[in-house]
Amino acid sequence: MALDVLPLAGESTGVGRFCAGLAGALLDRNDLDLRAYAIARHARSDLAAPAGALGLGVRTWAVQARLANALWSRVSLPAVEWLVGRVDVVHGTNYVVPPTRHAGRVVTVHDLTALRYPQMCLPASLAYPRLVTRAARGGAFVHVPSRFVRDEVVELLGLDAERVRVVPHGLDEPARAEVAGRSTGSSRPSVADSSRAAPYVLALGAVEPRKDLPTLVMAFAEIARRHDDLELVVAGPDGWASSSFDAAVAASGAARRVVRIGYLPEAERASLLAGATVLAYPSLYEGFGFPPLEAMAAGVPVVATAAGAVPEVVGAAAELVPPGDVPALAGALERVIDDEVLRSRLIGAGRVRAASFTWASAAAGMVEIYYEAASLGRAG
Repeated sequence: MALDVLPLAGESTGVGRFCAGLAGALLDRNDLDLRAYAIARHARSDLAAPAGALGLGVRTWAVQARLANALWSRVSLPAVEWLVGRVDVVHGTNYVVPPTRHAGRVVTVHDLTALRYPQMCLPASLAYPRLVTRAARGGAFVHVPSRFVRDEVVELLGLDAERVRVVPHGLDEPARAEVAGRSTGSSRPSVADSSRAAPYVLALGAVEPRKDLPTLVMAFAEIARRHDDLELVVAGPDGWASSSFDAAVAASGAARRVVRIGYLPEAERASLLAGATVLAYPSLYEGFGFPPLEAMAAGVPVVATAAGAVPEVVGAAAELVPPGDVPALAGALERVIDDEVLRSRLIGAGRVRAASFTWASAAAGMVEIYYEAASLGRAG
């Protein structure tokens, strides 16, 4: 089978974590011949390190992805077998699966932000629903990570529910990294640079509108007045429209206690997570949501919004609040910080919940889809 590994390129995102975790678990199996491919102008150089770390050789086509997508939104050429060779099934891991001659096809849809919140998307992402619909109507199976996304795909794209399959993502083993002594790359001393680290609320992920970090900043400002040593740490790469986050920090009255850290390597990210007092996940819309599960696995309690698939993923192991509700978010964070009984319950429930998400299980579920897709081949 052929797997699109382009999401491995660049700084790690949720889609990249999915791609890496799935690829690693598929390589551990003995019932697949896995071939990796990527279509992008600089795919070969961008994927050399991350694909090499997995032991994957990658077949690449050096063309702009958006040009290939524009072509495939209209015609079913060129078929991807010319790049990957003869295979039984091709899996597009990020909304796009190329046309094939004979192979079955599977395409992963992570969410439908492009339809629900188009104002929060970059222009290239707005083409994804059309590409998914064309692929599904051409016989492709649609993989989604949650029942929430399945229902959205059936409702908003009008696809046959029998062709839309739910297989939740897995979770990487938490890195064994010490909190003390890590380097953040920030000119300001880190929250964990001293032997007695200050308590901190942590947010993980790109600074972009869907994550609604301005609401978190406002909620933090409320509780900071009653917790003199508490800090807010936001770790992740800059996304588009990050100016709204900067404006919220400037207006918060607590700007000196907001620590902005950019992208971190995995060991440093795990270290930062392990030292957090609580993880805050104030997203407006999610198709899955890795950070809450990562926090649970690390023994960190979670406060999250009841947005999209988040309640489905975290179950009863997190404190949930309505999206965009500053007082509710502030109140939940403060309860988790102050109430040791509640903290203990969330930590215990979180560890159990996180343990149920494994990449081996995800790979097994995907292989079932692959075999079915391969047996039917491409329709039309």
